[in-house]
Amino acid sequence: MTIKKLLLAALSVGAFMTTSVSAQNWDAVQVRSEKVAGNVYVLFGAGGNIGVSVGEDGVFIVDDQFAPLTEKIKAAIAELSDKPIRFAINTHFHGDHTGGNENLGREGTVIVAHDNVRIRMAAGSFIKAFNNRTEPQDGFALPTVTFNDQASLHLNGEQTRMHHVSNAHTDGDSIVHFEGSNVVHMGDTFFNGRFPFIDVDSGGSIDGVIAAANKVLGIVDEGTRIIPGHGPVSDKAGLMMYRDMLVTVRDRVAEMKSAGNSLEEVVAAGVVDDFKENYGAGGEQWPAAFVSFVYNSL
Repeated sequence: MTIKKLLLAALSVGAFMTTSVSAQNWDAVQVRSEKVAGNVYVLFGAGGNIGVSVGEDGVFIVDDQFAPLTEKIKAAIAELSDKPIRFAINTHFHGDHTGGNENLGREGTVIVAHDNVRIRMAAGSFIKAFNNRTEPQDGFALPTVTFNDQASLHLNGEQTRMHHVSNAHTDGDSIVHFEGSNVVHMGDTFFNGRFPFIDVDSGGSIDGVIAAANKVLGIVDEGTRIIPGHGPVSDKAGLMMYRDMLVTVRDRVAEMKSAGNSLEEVVAAGVVDDFKENYGAGGEQWPAAFVSFVYNSL
């Protein structure tokens, strides 16, 4: 099977990044909450994991999944707090993390993100690896507050710091550190239990994903809980294992590419085979797709 066909076969397991909703059975999706630590909960549904801060000042969330799930998400949050959703932070622009923006924005929620999130959403995007096009968005769908490097929210008795990480999963990623609760939401710079999608067409790179992991490892401790963009909540040890996998695969691919090996040859060499037990949840074709992302970003 050619690399192009492998990528197309992997599309079904890469559906987390698309904004297309027509083929989804939203009635079957269950949104469930889990306590993380301090003021922070996580919601699991379809798409990116949602971080939720609750307290006397109200509710704010990190990412908001797909538009058809907004009412289910609001219902899950209502079980945690009767206060309004004041802010929604987008960790990046992909539709499984920003699809609820318009619904929430119309109800008064302030959408916050890195500058490049607004730019990419307003311009529309095309991800060649998956032949996936997202039309330009406007109005309430777009972040109304954007930042370049860092920004903070001072709510619910703690500072929550947003850190931009350059050219990681995309060119507009942010990690969100709930400092008092000792929780970090990493968005799609961390896929727990699955080889990550790196959106090379939108400025992502393997070196940036590694740098993001190293940045978080520099601010966490053994008690920190880490919310990935996809997969179960993790900790420092889990992130270290993920970072080490990324470094090893990057070095293997870089060595073969510099020696003149084609992408097909690198995939055939099985450079990720020894990591499939821990990161193979994405499906049979996904490891080859991951190798292609690494190869094409070097």
